[in-house]
Parts: sequence; C-alpha cells; structure tokens
Amino acid sequence: MISFLNRLVVGLLMLVIASSAMADVTSAKRPNVIVVITDDQGYGEFSAHGNPVLQTPNLDRLASQSIRLTDFHVAPMCTPTRGQLMTGVDALRNGAMNVSSGRTLLRRELPTMGNIFADAGWGTGLFGKWHLGDTYPYRPQDRGFRESLWFPSSHIGSVPDQWQNDYFDDTYIHNGRRQAYSGYTTDVLFDEAMSWMQDEVAADRPFFCYLATAAAHQPHFVPEKYIAVVRESLRTVRRDLPDLAPEVEEQLVRFLAMCANIDENIGRLETFLQEHQLREDTVVVFLSDNGSTFGPQYFNANMKGGKTTLWEGGHRVPCFIRWPAGGLQAPQDVPGLTQVQDLLPTLADLIGIPNSSVDHCDGITLAAVLRGETQVSQERILVINYSRMPFKAVRTTPMNPAVPRRERAAVLWKRWRLIEDKALYDLKTDPLQEHNVIDRHPAVVATMRSHLNDWWDGVKQPAREFQPSVIGHEAQNPVELTACEWADVFVDQQSQVRRGVRKNGLWHIEVAAAGKYAFTLSRWPQDSGLRLRDGVDETQVTDGVLTGGPAWPVAYATLRVGDTKQRAEVSADASSVRFELSLPIGRTTMQTWFNDSDAKPICGAYYVHVQRLTPVPPAKLMLDSDASGD
Repeated sequence: MISFLNRLVVGLLMLVIASSAMADVTSAKRPNVIVVITDDQGYGEFSAHGNPVLQTPNLDRLASQSIRLTDFHVAPMCTPTRGQLMTGVDALRNGAMNVSSGRTLLRRELPTMGNIFADAGWGTGLFGKWHLGDTYPYRPQDRGFRESLWFPSSHIGSVPDQWQNDYFDDTYIHNGRRQAYSGYTTDVLFDEAMSWMQDEVAADRPFFCYLATAAAHQPHFVPEKYIAVVRESLRTVRRDLPDLAPEVEEQLVRFLAMCANIDENIGRLETFLQEHQLREDTVVVFLSDNGSTFGPQYFNANMKGGKTTLWEGGHRVPCFIRWPAGGLQAPQDVPGLTQVQDLLPTLADLIGIPNSSVDHCDGITLAAVLRGETQVSQERILVINYSRMPFKAVRTTPMNPAVPRRERAAVLWKRWRLIEDKALYDLKTDPLQEHNVIDRHPAVVATMRSHLNDWWDGVKQPAREFQPSVIGHEAQNPVELTACEWADVFVDQQSQVRRGVRKNGLWHIEVAAAGKYAFTLSRWPQDSGLRLRDGVDETQVTDGVLTGGPAWPVAYATLRVGDTKQRAEVSADASSVRFELSLPIGRTTMQTWFNDSDAKPICGAYYVHVQRLTPVPPAKLMLDSDASGD
C-alpha cells in the first residue's frame, strides 16, 4: 500500500512538473510574434537606407528600435524565400523553389512555422501571400495556420485567384471559403490581422501572426493619394537620378506609392501594439522577400542587381528584429552572414520552444547573437540557389532553365561572392561587383567550391523531385488545378490567360483514393462566365486596365491521365469539357489539350476541375474468431 501511495505521489508530482513546463511554453504570458514580409521591396526602398524619393518614417522608426541584420540574405525570388522562412530548410531541399512551373509546393512532411507555433500553444494566423501551394495538403490551413486570410499563387490577379481581383475590394480565401472585403489590399490585411490579434489577446492566448503583403508586387495598382505624393517627390530629385523612359517612371512612381502605403500600415500596427499594451512583449520581425524590382534603374543602396539575380542586390534585404522586453542587446547594426532560414530556429530559441521542434532546419539560431552574447561566425558560408523561371518554355521537357543545377549558385563567405562558379567578387573593394578576381585568389575559390560541392551533394536529389497536386482527398474534393502547376512551364498570371499564351505542360498528381473521377477542362475560370471559344476585351478596373485577348477556335479537347487518353468534341457554346474515368490510387501525371478543327493543338487547359465521384469501397474488417483473445 505504501509503495502504491509513493508511486501515486511521484506520478502526481511528475504530472504537475510536466503541466508546469507545458504551461511555461503555452502561457499567454509568453511573447507574441509578428513576422511582416513585403513583396519585391528592396534594401534601398527605405529612407533610412538613403532612398532619394521615398519617405518611410514608420519603417525607419522600427529600424531604429530594432537589431538590424546588415548582411541578411534571402532567395532572389518570392517562393524560395517564403519556403525557407516557413521551414528553415533550403529551397532545393524543401520543394518550394520557383514561383510557379510546378515547383511551388512545399514538402508536406516538413513542419512549418505555423505548425511549430500551434503545437506549442500559440494562436497562429496568416494574412496575405502564402505562395507555397493552393490546394490540399499545401494550403496554409493544412500547414498549421488556424486562421488564414490569403490569396493563391504569386500575386493578386494570378491564375487561380478570384477572376479580375485588382487590389481594391478583392475576394480572398478566409479559412477555406472565398469572401469579399472592402478596401485596398494592404489596408485590409493589416485590419484583419489586428482584429484577429485582438481576439487572441481576449482569449488569453499568445499569438503568432504572419503578415505577408501583396504590395509592392505588380500590377502596381494603388490609391491615388499615395501616387501624388511620390510623383511630386520624384519631380524634385529627378535631375539627380538616371534617365528613365516615361512608362518606366510611371511604374516606379506606383511601386514607390505601394511602399508608402506599406509604411503607413506599419505605423498603424505600431499604434495598435501600444494601445493594447502589447508592444513590450511582442517580437516583431520585418523583412522583404527578395531584391527590388526597380532598384537597379534608379537607386540600389550601392549594390548591383535586383530581383531574380545572384548579384548582391538580388538577395540582400533588410531584417529588423525588435523585442523590447526580451533581453536583447540595444538596437544596433549586427554584421555577419545571416539568412532567412535562420529565423525559425531563432524565434523558437528566443521564446522557449524546444529545440527538437526545429532540429530539421538548415538555418541556425541567432538568439545568442541577438542577446549580445556572441557574434555571427566569420567562417560561415552560405549558398543561394533556386529554380529559374522558364519564360520561353512552351511545354514540359526533361531539361530547361527551371531544372536546378549546381553551378547556378551564389556562394557567400566573408566579403567574397562566388557567382555561378565562374566569377569571384570582393565586396570590400568592389561593392558593385564589377571586377572578376577569380584567378587571383585560388585558395578562396577552393574553399568556396568545396562547400558548394558538399551542399549540392545534400540537395541534388530532392531538387529534382516534383511535389504532386493531390486529387480525390476528402479534405478538398472537388479541387481545381491550374496551369501554375504545369511542370517547368510558366503560366502564372491572369494576364497570360486573358492573352491566351499558347503553352502546355503536364501536372504531377497524386490520386488520394481509388474511384471514378470527373475532369472538367476550361480556358477560363468558372466565375468568369466565359465560354471556351470566347475572347475577352480590355477591362477597366479601379486603378488600371486589364488586357484583352483573342478567341480560340476550339473544336476538340483531350485528356491524358497516366496511360489513359480520352478525346471529345467541343460545341460552339460550351464553357468547359467534361471527362470521366476510373483511377487507381497513387502517383501519375496528367495533361490536357485544346485543338482546332484540323486537330492542331492550341493550348492546354489553364483550369481543370477534378472531382472524385464514387467513394472508396469500404475496407473489409477481418475479425479474430479465436475466443482466446490471442
């Protein structure tokens, strides 16, 4: 009896200790975390960084109150950066390595920042751009975000987005359902994020808010009041800037106006945190997803290159980290090579989430650096590589620019930059990377090449693997697949759909459940109301014009799934073509064709609606008839 009581007491004590430890992680007293990431805003698009046109007083203030990682690097393109941020894993290993072309889907087995925070007891919310998969199991609600308000693919107006969304009064996906909102996109996202944060506080729950703006990504639609201010500012300094073509200058003004609106919303967020007494114990991280789309043409903070390039201006971006009550060192510049993969392990370390949650990460924790206990190692070497845009590809082929290659990397070490294994630059003496000194420093090159080789050996296999689009799963049946997932073929924009770009590609798919399936092929999304043979006129929207495009002489449609191929005639008034076929469970590929009356191919179907019609037959339950219970 005494032994039993002793065991009972010990067990209760262990339960209390375990509960206490869990409460320490999940308590509402734990810090909140806000990560803000903007789109296409480069290092130079801040007045604190010397921008001659744009004023960003709120971002400048945040920077002055933050630890500023001054040698911080992302990918030169949005999806790779976002996948690395969410998982802490290199783009070529995590699957999300291109903005479309079938290489956007984040490996489902990797836990995301949303998963890790949710599992530790934080409320998790995403507001804005996800760009790591639009269908199950890749959507934000599948990856740990209990609240999600987002738009699909790369930008507002992408192929799978609500038809003719234009940054004003748009329709977003709210917790799995499309819902219309009033207002300009950045304002709406900040409004909804702050409303949700307030609800989490009321529920006595710490929150992790991932706020990913659509701005300043094209199309550069923005309220006029911001345009007027930037246009006047540009007029006063134009003589000091490079000459710009009128159409380029107009787009620059609109781009900077979007940045001005972002700055205003950062100010609104700061006011919210202060009014709700959240500022001191909220970690705020601010970064952008790649280099500037305009920087090289007007101001680039003494760097070469912009978005999609391996030059410094393509991947070195601002990163501000503020936590007033967190015991961090005083606001200051912190040098040393750091990268977006570091943010997940750093945040987990800072707020006390167990290390086992992030032991899969390629990045490292910078918590001790932020506390001033150590410095970033000067011997650290980073590699930047990603899948290139296959702009000219019109069909899926085994080898094209989207296929990752070892030699298409940038290797970063101290002040050195090895670009595509053929040029070495010394940023200390040559910040604009104009002088290739690869022949003068063989020992430096040997060290960097050795690191690149080791890194490539670890990623080359997963880098070639496509993640499949899933059909027939009960979590999303039916599902709409779009040309965004054509393997190594770029069709990502509704403007391409409107113009009718003549391309085709195959989908890598996974049949989740055996059964009979219906495939409905179309050139246009269902909410457009357009027929297969229709063209489309130019369309005036709030702040611009959407392009027009030609009619297609569609006479036949063809579907191939695996080795099964079907063909059907198309009537003049048809808006889509439907096929039915039975499929076994497993991985396969799918491709579609629209053909004219001479059977010549026109294009693939940009939209394919897939529905499993028959349920999976129930599994037979084998009962144990042995009464002995063996």
